[in-house]
Amino acid sequence: MTMTVAAVGVHVLDTHVLGIESIPQGSEGQLVETIRMSPAGTAGGTAVVLSRLGATVRSYGAVGTDAVADTLLALLGREGVDTSGLVRKDGAQTSASVIPVRPNGDRPAWHCIGANGAFTLDDLPDDLLDGLTHLHLGGPEFLGGDAAGELLARARAAGVTTSVDVLAPGDADLLAWIAGALPYTDYLLPNDEQVLGFTGAATLAEGAQALLAHGVGCVAVTQGARGALVVSAGGVVEVPALPIEVVDTTGCGDAFSAGFLRGLSLGRTPADAARLGCATAAQVAQGVGTDAGAYDLATVEALAG
Repeated sequence: MTMTVAAVGVHVLDTHVLGIESIPQGSEGQLVETIRMSPAGTAGGTAVVLSRLGATVRSYGAVGTDAVADTLLALLGREGVDTSGLVRKDGAQTSASVIPVRPNGDRPAWHCIGANGAFTLDDLPDDLLDGLTHLHLGGPEFLGGDAAGELLARARAAGVTTSVDVLAPGDADLLAWIAGALPYTDYLLPNDEQVLGFTGAATLAEGAQALLAHGVGCVAVTQGARGALVVSAGGVVEVPALPIEVVDTTGCGDAFSAGFLRGLSLGRTPADAARLGCATAAQVAQGVGTDAGAYDLATVEALAG
């Protein structure tokens, strides 16, 4: 089934450094196993994986005029993502992260917000919604809830399915900041820490139900090695993660979002779409970066069952 997606919002260039045991003293050097760059972000990472799963994907957001942007645009383009909607801004560097990965898989990160912080609705073209079936907003906190709500309401009015993923850690103040977007969000795709932080709830199911009360149609929560929890007016369904050898979990949330949304576009129920999401995340977790591995929709569907 045809799926044409606008991936709007946060686009980041990740640089992974594998084999970090400590930061060398003074100005000393250290040999590492691998240094690898990949496109990432709650919009950019999801865009890459959706493209691999057979969707037509257009990216919209802000980058700088620097070499980081050149690399990010090239990597997105190599994955088949249309990058013509990424506006280049003078005076802002392209958002980037450096992620040292320890031998045990821990991955602290240094992050520069950069041009993502300068992105506004004015950066979006008038014909944004033409031909779209889905609009995925990654990082509504950068627009603010009211502006994000305005964009999502326009999409809804045009018959476009809307989804939202938040980048920042969850707390009650952030929930208040983005609350204006939630009544126009068909699918909210947070992680477990965000749900508990947003709501202060004792359990994930209660937290997700509290988010439904803000107007969200369905909440699909990732919970790491435990898989996902799908909560809607129809009830609560837990979907297990696939048993795999994890290499790097960077981008797994974005991969889950992509698999989940692709599943919905194929007519799957939210629970079955979450199974596709978990299978997609499993592909990404077995390599380094959001663009890890080589797979397509058929591969992931076979894994999901």
